[in-house]
Amino acid sequence: MNIETYFEFLAPDDIRIKGTRIGIETVLYEYIYREQSPEDIVNLFSSLALEQVYATILYYLKNKEKITLYMADWLAFGQHMREDQAKNPPPAVLRLRRLKHERLQEGVSV
Repeated sequence: MNIETYFEFLAPDDIRIKGTRIGIETVLYEYIYREQSPEDIVNLFSSLALEQVYATILYYLKNKEKITLYMADWLAFGQHMREDQAKNPPPAVLRLRRLKHERLQEGVSV
């Protein structure tokens, strides 16, 4: 069995679980960083089969160095995007912050 048949390799930084829009980083983040079991991951993402989750974990274990770098890049990109958004929030966020501030000034619990 070729484990790669479970995945679509769209780009070096974009590996998806075949038949879904879910990237391997989504499953691996839950498994590695949140210490979720494969069964718990399937419960979180109803479009995944348990076999797909196990295949993703096996792919990670067989390619640990490469996928560790993939995950590090994904985490760094996410951090960078959050920092950019914090520096330049979208108009909707600014409006919500203003409304929250106004309500707090009026003594209304938010």
